[in-house]
Formats: sequence, structure tokens, C-alpha cells
Amino acid sequence: MEILDILILGSGPAALCLASELAKQNLNIKGISTKSPKEKWENTYGIWASELEELGLETLLSHRWHKTVSFFGNGENKKENIPTKHNYDYGLINQEAFQNELLKKCIGIEWLNETAKDISEKNKISEVICFSGLKIKARLVIDASGHKSNFVKRPFKNDIAQQAAYGIVGKFSSPPVSEKQFVLMDFRPNHLSKKERLCSPSFLYAMDLGDETFFVEETSLASYPALSQENLKKRLLKRLNSKGIEVSEIFHEENCLFPMNLPLPYKKQFVLGFGGSASMVHPASGYMVGSLLRRAPLLAEKLATFLKEPHLSSLELASKGWEVLWPYELTQRHKLYQYGLERLMSFDESRLRSFFSNFFRLSTKEWIGFLTNTLPLPKLIYVMSKMFINSPLKVKLGMLNLN
Repeated sequence: MEILDILILGSGPAALCLASELAKQNLNIKGISTKSPKEKWENTYGIWASELEELGLETLLSHRWHKTVSFFGNGENKKENIPTKHNYDYGLINQEAFQNELLKKCIGIEWLNETAKDISEKNKISEVICFSGLKIKARLVIDASGHKSNFVKRPFKNDIAQQAAYGIVGKFSSPPVSEKQFVLMDFRPNHLSKKERLCSPSFLYAMDLGDETFFVEETSLASYPALSQENLKKRLLKRLNSKGIEVSEIFHEENCLFPMNLPLPYKKQFVLGFGGSASMVHPASGYMVGSLLRRAPLLAEKLATFLKEPHLSSLELASKGWEVLWPYELTQRHKLYQYGLERLMSFDESRLRSFFSNFFRLSTKEWIGFLTNTLPLPKLIYVMSKMFINSPLKVKLGMLNLN
């Protein structure tokens, strides 16, 4: 039986980002997935434009906004409706172009329409048994199939917080946001009753797509249990109705639900993860695409080097891969983000509005570095300390769990 160098599980953004880099390494690689890698991706992917510019991929943006704002007031009077201007470009990735760009780079990689049922390590080699009965052997299996992976092992946590969102791409009776505007967060709660304000907070994420088409999405920060899609849909419609806006036509509905505080996987295991399965979702922002693009090249290069050592087992190869993916620096940063997320999850909408209003008073380099996880550890500690020192008393007490 043929023994592959690498078998990749999955065919979404994480799988293709890594496969496109591994394809450069002259390795024997295959992929398996229940979906074809050519099947259209459903969700929209927003990203700060600079993340793609730094990689020379800014042409993959279908839209780019210079007018990026948030609203952190209560919305009850003119003063409370003043936007926070971010003065930093945000973009929407052209999913089709992005997918095709990655596929073009996956030269020589064949995807089989299979699903892994079981994976075991025998005689230093991984064996994957598919539901069809097909058996595939590889020196290394990489699970890039998403956060629901059955094969990547991690510490147990029964209160996994999830970020949930319900969105609509469509036309409306009047514009839900200003012309050529992108709204990162609109936390104004004036459309909610006092009772509703006591529930898990949510905010509007919205963009003008041109041609009288808009994308509006009601999003919750991480919560446990997660807000339901039905609840978010009701909140979105209530938010729009409070402004006298009705949905005229729906082109696409989007439902998002993903974990924000998954524990990091064990580093001593014979399956390597990438993407959601490897806990690469940013605990503070929910973003991952920029991280996938930044971290895939180094991992692919290192794995190719490790594979040149024929005596290394699947366990040894995967363990080395985990060390590349989660070195000390990134592990400690992840712990800090997890701590911050845990505290934010305890905040009510008033305290959250105060927190974010203060957060965006940081310098642009500081807050963008925080949201993209590109600040070196000492700088991240400095920025989080600065945030605490400059925060109002009620936010300080919340951060210290002294509610």
C-alpha cells in the first residue's frame, strides 16, 4: 500500500491555505473531504486590509472600506449616536477568487471524496480508515476539517463559549448604514427593552456593498450557552424596525457559530491540526483567515524538513508540528486572550460599551495588533496593562472580577 507523506482532512480555507504551501515542498500529499475543494464556500470573510497587503494579496478583496466606524453610545440622544472613527481600512474577501487562488497553488494534490472514520498509528505510520472502507496510510495526518474534529485531542472543557451571528445580504426599504460605510460594531441598545438588555449583549456588524445592497449581521460576543440563531434574527429585525427599516429582498442568509475558548490541543499526539481544529480562532476577535495565511508557510516549510528524517514516527512528526504551530510565545499570548475573553463574557452591555469605547482610544498600531494577534508578547502585556490603567472604574472592577 502507498504511504503518503501527508494526508490532509478537510477542504475549507484552513485545509487549502496549508495545502497550497505544502504543495511547494515536493511532497506526496492527498486530501480527503466530504465536500469537493471546489465547492463554493458559504460564509463571508472580513479582514483588515493591511493583513492581506502585507502578504501581497490585497487583490483578493471584493470590497474595501475607508469609512470604518463603531457605535458605543446608548443611542438615546444625539451625543450618544456619535460614531467612533477607526480610520483604518477594512475589506471583504472575494470568496471565489480566494478559493481559486489557493486551489491554483495546490498543484499535484488530489482530493478524495471520503470521510475519516478512524485514525491509528501502527509501526510509526498513521492509518486512516474511511467510512467507505478505504484505508490510507501516511507518515503524517493533518486535520484541517474544523473545530468539530474527532481526531485532535485537547483538555476537556464543558463550558465552551461560542460566538454566534445571523446575517442578511439583501436590499432594504432604506439604507441600514451610510453610503460606503463599514460598521464594525454597533452596540447601541436603545431598541431593546430593559429586560432584553439584561440578556447576553449583541451588536450590529454591517457594510454597504454598493448597488443598494447591504450586509447586516447581528453578532454576539462569545457566550455560554450561545445565543440562538432565532434570537439573533429577532434582534436584528427589531434593530432595523426601530429605525423604520424593512427587509425588501434577501440574497443570502448567513448563520455562524464557532467556539472562541477551545483549549489548546495536546502537543504529544500523532494527528496534527490546523485552523479551527488547532484552536487558531482568535479568542478576542473571532478572526482566523489572516492567521491561517501568516502561519501556513512556516509550518509547511518545517514539516518538509522533518519529513526528510525517515525514522520519525507520526507521533514525533505531529509533536514537532505542534511545537511549530504553538511555540511558547503564541501559547502565552493565547492564554492572555483567553483570560480577557473570560472577563468580557461577564460584562453587561453598558460595561461592554465602556470597554470598547476605551479600547479604541489605544493607538491604531496597538488595537489593530491586538485584534490581529500580531503584537509580540511583551507589547501585548503592555497594551493590556495600558487598557486596564486607562479604563473607567466599573471596567476595572469587571476585569478584576470584583463585580
